[in-house]
Amino acid sequence: MDKRFGGQEDSSNRNPENFEKLPRKKQAKVILKSAYLVIGMLLAVFLLYNSFYTLTEDKVAVVCTFGNPVSVTKTGPHFKIPLIQTVYKMSKEIKGMRIGYDEENQSTVSESEMITKDFNFVNVDFYIEYQVVDPVRAYIYRDNAVDILKNLSQSYIRDTVGIYNVDEVITTGKAEIQAKVKQLLSERLEKEDIGIGINNVTIQDSEPPTVAVSNAFKAVEDAKQSMDTKINEAKKYQSEQLPAANARADKAKKDAEAYKQQRISEAEGQVSRFNDMYQEYIKYPLITKKRMFYETMENILPSLKVIIDGSDGTQTMLPLEPFAGSEKGEQ
Repeated sequence: MDKRFGGQEDSSNRNPENFEKLPRKKQAKVILKSAYLVIGMLLAVFLLYNSFYTLTEDKVAVVCTFGNPVSVTKTGPHFKIPLIQTVYKMSKEIKGMRIGYDEENQSTVSESEMITKDFNFVNVDFYIEYQVVDPVRAYIYRDNAVDILKNLSQSYIRDTVGIYNVDEVITTGKAEIQAKVKQLLSERLEKEDIGIGINNVTIQDSEPPTVAVSNAFKAVEDAKQSMDTKINEAKKYQSEQLPAANARADKAKKDAEAYKQQRISEAEGQVSRFNDMYQEYIKYPLITKKRMFYETMENILPSLKVIIDGSDGTQTMLPLEPFAGSEKGEQ
């Protein structure tokens, strides 16, 4: 039968009119053979397509063979065994996570509202930057790595904010808080080994929870700035006036010291003269008394105008001006 139809099978099959003349069984065989051929070709295309994959510079891959993952980081085309090996690609680019606000910059109070060390409420928005550092571990935790990161971030952010006063969270302590949160997160992620690492932690915004409180904090901040300005002005004035004040103080001290030395010298001279006089008085009392009397008169009499010596031994001292004035009047 094969010999009978073998030489004309292909040409008869390709001709629809001849195909219609074939027996039913022969038609079924031809259709089945064509179906096998099409399926084989599709399977070959499928296997060929799934035997290669390509990695770009911004991607890494994990190739799993019967569930055993192996990382591939080299860019370019790679071969894999179809149906046995599966490839999971992931980005090497830095990704971001918002905490305290969403993609439309709308605040999420449940995430942003925190309590500070001095028991004040404050709204703080954070932006966490992370990326894949271990493709295999990231593949293992691919379903919950981001959730783990977010939970850890919220926990460490609240713990860190809770050890600072509210004015530090809003103004002066931002850089320190960011660095501390990054350090704590990096250490914990390294311990958890979920395949991702922290690149940066940034405080996007920090403010009191209400408008009234926010205005109060702004007023406090303005007052602090004003205080700093006054302090700087006072220091400037001090630096300008202090040299002159020191010079005046030094001059006053020197003048006082000179006056002190002068008074001491005068006192010592008076004491020396008194001691000398006393020694003379012991030796010659009468002579010393007269000498002292005469010296005293020499100091007093030049300032007197008229001296009247009475016969009874008393002396009357009158000023000369009234008499001179009366004489002029009589004339």
